[in-house]
Amino acid sequence: MNEKVLSTLEFDKILKRLGDKCYSESARARSLALRPYDSIGKVETAQSETEEALKLIFSRGSLSFRGLKDVKRSIKRAVSGGALSIRELLDMVLLLEIADRVKKYPEDEGETRTVLTDKFEGLTSEPALVKAIRSCIVDEETIADDASPELFSLRRKKKKAADSIHTTLQNLIRGQLKSYLMEPVITMRGDRYCVPVKAEYRSTVSGMVHDMSSTGSTVFIEPAAVVELNNSIRQYELQEKAEIEKILMSLSEQCAGEAEFIDADYDILTELDLIFARAELALDMNAQRPLFNTGEIIKLRQARHPLLDEKKAVPIDIRLGEDFDLLIVTGPNTGGKTVALKTVGLLELMGLSGLHIPAADRSELSFFKEIYADIGDEQSIEQSLSTFSSHITNVVKILHDANITSLCLFDELGAGTDPTEGAALAEVVLSYLHKRSIRTIATTHYAELKEYALTTNWVENACCEFDVATLKPTYRILVGVPGKSNAFVISQRLGMPQHIIDNAARLMNEEDKRLETLMSNLEESRQELEKEKRELEKQLNDTKSLNGRLRSKENKLEESREKLLSRAKEEARELLAQAKETADETIKYMQKFASADALREAEKARSRVREELKAATGSGKHLKDFDEVPGETEEYAGARAKGHKTLTANDIKIGDEVKIVSQDLKGMIKTLPDKKGFLSVQCGIISNKVHISDLILVGQSARQAGSSIHSLGHAKSISPELMLIGMKADEARASLEAYLDDAYLSHLGQVRIVHGKGSGILRDMVHSYVKRVKYVSEYRLGEFGEGDSGVTIVRFKD
Repeated sequence: MNEKVLSTLEFDKILKRLGDKCYSESARARSLALRPYDSIGKVETAQSETEEALKLIFSRGSLSFRGLKDVKRSIKRAVSGGALSIRELLDMVLLLEIADRVKKYPEDEGETRTVLTDKFEGLTSEPALVKAIRSCIVDEETIADDASPELFSLRRKKKKAADSIHTTLQNLIRGQLKSYLMEPVITMRGDRYCVPVKAEYRSTVSGMVHDMSSTGSTVFIEPAAVVELNNSIRQYELQEKAEIEKILMSLSEQCAGEAEFIDADYDILTELDLIFARAELALDMNAQRPLFNTGEIIKLRQARHPLLDEKKAVPIDIRLGEDFDLLIVTGPNTGGKTVALKTVGLLELMGLSGLHIPAADRSELSFFKEIYADIGDEQSIEQSLSTFSSHITNVVKILHDANITSLCLFDELGAGTDPTEGAALAEVVLSYLHKRSIRTIATTHYAELKEYALTTNWVENACCEFDVATLKPTYRILVGVPGKSNAFVISQRLGMPQHIIDNAARLMNEEDKRLETLMSNLEESRQELEKEKRELEKQLNDTKSLNGRLRSKENKLEESREKLLSRAKEEARELLAQAKETADETIKYMQKFASADALREAEKARSRVREELKAATGSGKHLKDFDEVPGETEEYAGARAKGHKTLTANDIKIGDEVKIVSQDLKGMIKTLPDKKGFLSVQCGIISNKVHISDLILVGQSARQAGSSIHSLGHAKSISPELMLIGMKADEARASLEAYLDDAYLSHLGQVRIVHGKGSGILRDMVHSYVKRVKYVSEYRLGEFGEGDSGVTIVRFKD
């Protein structure tokens, strides 16, 4: 692609915006050097990369490459045996950390491979090297104390020496040197510890003079007592410096060992940085991936110039190459002709460079090997070229170089000279390109070119729409409509006398008048068609909106219906569950004293309750009347007391059935009498505290009753374990519900539900059910030795 057209169409400004999206200097440099690709395959690959990066940004958020530095020179020096600086090693580890983070970035995207998969998979993180560098380097100025045992020992010795110096100097300051000092402080001069001594005592204080104040009143002396300690610190510092160099050398050698991977990481990260910059730019521009063809066809829908404000730019529809290979655009100055011309050329350059374009979906570009543009005033004083001469120079070069795979753009072709000659020259140039089937767009004011388009096959007119009422352009491009001169109308609206306008009209030749009348008729027809099209579109949109509202209402009604049915099912289930729970509690209480016949009737009623609950839960049918649970019968009381005998503590035990005489209530003893003779009796759900003298024994203890009449139906042989493996969820739930009822009524303290591990469906069903059962006190997954997560342990309330 010729460099001149890149400048003419302001492609460099697009690249500047792209560079601003890059994190690394290398990616920024590559973005500024970006040029259209030389094959359709490369173009499609680059477009796919941009598209995939944009998808990842939408699903995973933006990807940052902040901190990525060029390490190629550092790696090269490390490989050749050189030691890297702390800063270089930190750049190295930061690159590896970025590589590790970027490699994990698309991990949730599943098994589908994309055009970026190989790049992500090609990254290596080298965690051992990262750990080694991070453990040794604290920041740009500091090596960690524990970077090596030798360094740790040297720094400890240096600190110990410094502490000794401080202690010695503090003793001197508070003691024999106190009266000689300007002030009692320890200061540093160079790298030596000193004290500020008054000048008149300079000879009195033994030591080395390192400095003097500007007034000469204070000398800074290193007392003789700390000279050796200061020397030892200097020695430790030299040894420390040598040890640090050894550590840096060791880390550099480790980097050299991974040089190939680090170098590859840098190249991949730089490339990904540029790819994601292209995606971020597309996001900013609200750009789409264009379709590409090799048939020199352009179809732009709602295209915007990318350098104009998106809120102000008027989208244009423009096409070329399918029905015509030459498009002649006419219209008033500042009407948008040049912007339209630049939009087509710039979007072609962007698309061919792998960038998405600010246009509607399904916009189509072609793979042009060259784009030529003659746009703007390029007169040159140095080369003694006028505006016309500079344009003709460009046109000559274009005519020489252009071919069937080229796109040519001309702004005001033939302008800058005599209109008659300019129009003739422009027509001949366009005719030459048209005969060679070279795709061309040209803007003009010449009426002769409009007529040429009307009378020539595969040549089409277009115009920039102008609103005569407001005297302002609309900036819309109307393909197939020749531009109409509005000079007379505009002049009239601006106050030009009518007789002058009439005289001007009479000066026009008959051919021009016929052409103007033809274009006026075409414009009126177009406006009528546009009006009808807008009305039809409005009706269509209203119909779609109405259909949408109807569907929305229908969906809401369906949702309301589903909610009502669901609520009714839930309420039915809760009512039956409550009734069933009441029945279970009653039967459990009865079983201690009731006869076998009564218990069999109770078991039947309980089974009917369970069936009602299943039916209501499964089908949502109306509840049946529930009145089968038997009330208290004569047999319910068991053995009646045959006489009121005063009981003693020896006559009763926990679990005995008694009657509270004063309240005419029956219950079960829960505690033994205290010193005053009071004890607790459980009557249903109420616990009463009564005196032992107010009680009569009415039956056996619960333990004895449990051994004589123990359970309903098969409760005598209830197992402490339920196996659900192999059942479907609905079947398992029914079994679980019946089993828990029987186990609870059989006084089992806890049971073991075996549901297996698998997909967790049975486990979730078990946990969902038992947490709503009121007689369950707690539940948990099995521990080691109990079946682990394949088993749930359920404990009942006492």
